[in-house]
Amino acid sequence: MTQNNRNILSRRSASCLSIIFDRPRVINSLNEAMIDSIEALLDEAENDESCSFVVFYSTSPRGFCAGGDVKELARLAGEGRFDQVDSFFSKEYAMDLRIHRLPKPVVAVADGITMGGGLGIAAGADICIATPATQMAMPETRIGFFPDVGATGWMFSICPKGYPEYLGLTGYGMTGSECVRLGFATHLVPAGDIPELIRQLENISAGSATGRRELAGRLKQKISVFAVTDIPSNHALDEWVKTYFDGRDDLREILASLAECHGRQEYCGEVFKSIAQRSPTALVLTLKLLRHNEGRSLEDVFASEFRAARYISRHPDYREGIRARLVDRDDNPQWRPPELDLVDLSDFTP
Repeated sequence: MTQNNRNILSRRSASCLSIIFDRPRVINSLNEAMIDSIEALLDEAENDESCSFVVFYSTSPRGFCAGGDVKELARLAGEGRFDQVDSFFSKEYAMDLRIHRLPKPVVAVADGITMGGGLGIAAGADICIATPATQMAMPETRIGFFPDVGATGWMFSICPKGYPEYLGLTGYGMTGSECVRLGFATHLVPAGDIPELIRQLENISAGSATGRRELAGRLKQKISVFAVTDIPSNHALDEWVKTYFDGRDDLREILASLAECHGRQEYCGEVFKSIAQRSPTALVLTLKLLRHNEGRSLEDVFASEFRAARYISRHPDYREGIRARLVDRDDNPQWRPPELDLVDLSDFTP
């Protein structure tokens, strides 16, 4: 195993390059130095003919990756060092896009907490392995930000109808099999089998397989031996989400329709509770991005999200949300403006 920087390890074995997160205190929250190290390892994997695929995993039992280091980003924003904030988002999005476009297969072992930047990596992987302990969500609007890492585009290609809007606006949490059911993971594997699965992945020989798709198919065959195949459905929730969220472009209309909801009061009540905790500006921005980025190329999606990241990182809600939720932890953010009806995004173009 090689120490690439304080928080990123790597291992070369057989046909595989493993990129291993090792920042357990903050559940592998990404900083710019970690992204630089990952990019260097992806360079190595891409240029080495003996390396056939890449595996991402974590040394921490708590999670794969909780996202970006938002406390550090909020500190930089508070000091007016927006060039460094912009640099982080530019590098993160470039890394995420590269994982989507890498000519070699990528496997992400998303055991435990996987959010934000962790989802950005997992979404670009051909294979994303969840365990019963996996927790996936996009809670960004709760800290005055928006679901990024390409999610405002790629969610439409993996999720059932209505879920891109529902997940992005409410931060609904997916656990274990739900991550597979909603398209965020490809396999569910018992947590106790993960060490052996990683060992086998790291010792697979690529054989005669060529090309990302063909080799990914071979890897999936190996992983299927470990995978749980009985993934429960939830038709009631699916129909409700589709009815109230699919294709909607006005959050006030969504809330108005939910106020008249009679069949699933438990679902409706949870949405109102969740929305009330979130930045009105971030919510409106999220829905605007979802409508703009649906069906666009990933290159266009990431460019649009970078413009949005520059915009919202300069907005007071970003620093206030991080202060209230993660620094002071008083859970009492003072959003500006405090109400949806007062939000004006006429100065932002996706």
